[in-house]
Amino acid sequence: MVKRGRIVAFFLIVLLLGGAIGATTNTILNNIKLGLDLQGGFEVLYEVIPEDGKEVDKEILTSTAEALDRRVNALGVNEPNIQIEGDNRIRVQLAGVDDQNKAREMLSTEANLTFRNANDEMMMDGTDLVEGGAKQTFDENGKPSISLKLKSADTFRKVTEEIVGMAPNNQLIIWMDFEEGVDSYKEEVLKPDPRFLSNPNVDRVFNMNTVSIVGNFTLEEAKTLSSLLNAGALPVELEEIYSTSVGAKFGEQAMEKTVLAGIIGIAIVFLFMLFFYRFPGFIAMVTLSVYIYIILLVFDWMNGVLTLPGIAALILGVGMAVDANIITYERIKEELKVGRTVKAAFQAGSKNSLSTIFDANITTILAAIVLFAYGTSSVKGFATMLILSILTSFLTAVFGTRLLLGLWVNSKFLNKKPTWMGVKQSEIKDIAENFDTLDLPTRYDKYDFVLHRKKFFITSGVLIAAGLIILAVFRLNLGIDFASGTRVELLSAQPLTAQEVKQELAKVDLETEDIIISGDNKEIGVARFIGVLEKDKIAEVKAHFTDVYGSEPNVNTVSPTIGKELAKSAVIAVIIASIGIIIYVTIRFEVKMAVASVIALLHDAFFIIALFSILRLEVDLTFIAAVLTIVGYSINDTIVTFDRIRENLLKKKRLKTKEDIAEVVNTSLRQTLGRSVATVITVVFTVVALLIFGSESIFNFSFALLVGLIAGTYSSLFIAAQLWYVWKCKELDKKGVINTVKEKRKITDEPQV
Repeated sequence: MVKRGRIVAFFLIVLLLGGAIGATTNTILNNIKLGLDLQGGFEVLYEVIPEDGKEVDKEILTSTAEALDRRVNALGVNEPNIQIEGDNRIRVQLAGVDDQNKAREMLSTEANLTFRNANDEMMMDGTDLVEGGAKQTFDENGKPSISLKLKSADTFRKVTEEIVGMAPNNQLIIWMDFEEGVDSYKEEVLKPDPRFLSNPNVDRVFNMNTVSIVGNFTLEEAKTLSSLLNAGALPVELEEIYSTSVGAKFGEQAMEKTVLAGIIGIAIVFLFMLFFYRFPGFIAMVTLSVYIYIILLVFDWMNGVLTLPGIAALILGVGMAVDANIITYERIKEELKVGRTVKAAFQAGSKNSLSTIFDANITTILAAIVLFAYGTSSVKGFATMLILSILTSFLTAVFGTRLLLGLWVNSKFLNKKPTWMGVKQSEIKDIAENFDTLDLPTRYDKYDFVLHRKKFFITSGVLIAAGLIILAVFRLNLGIDFASGTRVELLSAQPLTAQEVKQELAKVDLETEDIIISGDNKEIGVARFIGVLEKDKIAEVKAHFTDVYGSEPNVNTVSPTIGKELAKSAVIAVIIASIGIIIYVTIRFEVKMAVASVIALLHDAFFIIALFSILRLEVDLTFIAAVLTIVGYSINDTIVTFDRIRENLLKKKRLKTKEDIAEVVNTSLRQTLGRSVATVITVVFTVVALLIFGSESIFNFSFALLVGLIAGTYSSLFIAAQLWYVWKCKELDKKGVINTVKEKRKITDEPQV
């Protein structure tokens, strides 16, 4: 008898979830902070250089960060991100800032105000000013000026008294960031645009505590200067060693394209699950929707900053969540095929899939944690979203799916309806025949994978040799993240040509042959320069191309020091991820499986690198993120294969001949091949959607993922498992007999109705 109460409970839960999602999603989306690459803005990494050879200590770093924060507040930027990194660095991220040039200038200007005589001798400095006493005003002629409050009228009286006595050189020169040994009043006064702010003649002694700076200021310049003075002088000099700036139109376009790609990719995944898994596929659609909602909700609670790679990680997470569903559903289908009831199949399938899902997720999380530890900026955002995606997908795909599908199973509505579970009646065996799920025939039984292992090894060996030659000849096309230099990205409403971009660059005294035109309508131009552009030149470039194309360009700079550090961190990240995976897989499985897994994932990473070399695609930080993500995906697939090998070993009890080992490997590969193909297809759907419809700025990232996914599936089936077979055969030669786990697994069952 059907228990309708459980079905009603299912619909009530779905309605409640749907209502909560519909009522709060817009609020959550509006609350989430967007990164620089989605709304425009810039990021600068400063190296703190102390004055007079002093050492940089925590106190100096803190006071500098506070001074920068006051300046950002004067700019009116919402929720800036200012972080101290290491012993002598400060990272500043300003998203959504309207005037990037003004913000950059205001941040890095030391704002050391000094009053000097004509001989460049200091008479007063910023310490003589009242804190917060600067104010933008107008002089008697209506020109913008700055009013300053002094702490002591007597100090100013003595200064003016001394200046008057120096006639005819009775000028009081007001300097901003005067450089000893470099700046000179007598030289600057002859220039049409001198560096000092003002040089009034002092003809009488003044006894007052208010001073007015009158110069050739615009209103905006006067406001900026007064804000700077109120924010306070920086206690140190700041040197830009890394910067990236994104124009607002670039961010808006990237957001629209990537969200569209995500919607298309996820919709295809939903249809795939519905078509292949029928009713459980529908349950997966519900839990995947909840998964996306929970991620956005938690990300909002974390006050996280959503970046372009972060959106990509969320979309890819859908593929990973589907993987957990596929593993569970395939297990349930196997149990149904041996003749179990729907309820018994559901219980056994859910139980047997849990350890596989757990192991696969843990190894992927290891790669994500390493990414977070060694990544910077947007890569950290990607890693954060990836970790969140893995944890959330585990909860929704394992517990959410079990809850919702369990309500239908326990209602008995699905009894005698195996087709609802994606199993044909003709595929079901008689439970009395005592069939085991490991004995079920598969559509791949005619394939002998072990027999052709040498062909797989030779194929991979030849490709690796070719890849090494390609790398030796072409090398990698390193982006500025690793090679250092400057990258300028232009966005035009009309198609661009390399010659046109070259001519426009010449107008701002820049020259390069490294110009690439891309985009659907050839509207994006990228130029790279060997040297690091100074902030003044960056401001000039941004102003020029904003006027020419109506869109602020993206400008990224990386110093040689940072380039080397990033390259070193990338190598360390891959090594640590590999060691972590070896340790975990050794503990959970055995060392032979662990080493074979790592060889397989390094095999996959190498193919991505070689392909990028021959296609001359740029290798940057997001490429490293893609490689480490593939490390996680590759090991995920390999773990599922080894988990089935372990299960078949459990059944075998003893390995007496090489044929026994070959049988275990072949049987395991045949049983997991369908799942491997289904999983990679779902993730490929999302990656291809990102490739076709996503932003240009993550094209290389998406392409690396696509190549890695295909290579990862190949290596899991044809490299890792075959290596294990070879090493196990050598162990057999030494021991004569290999004893596996002696206890056979026991699954309780109920008679089939």
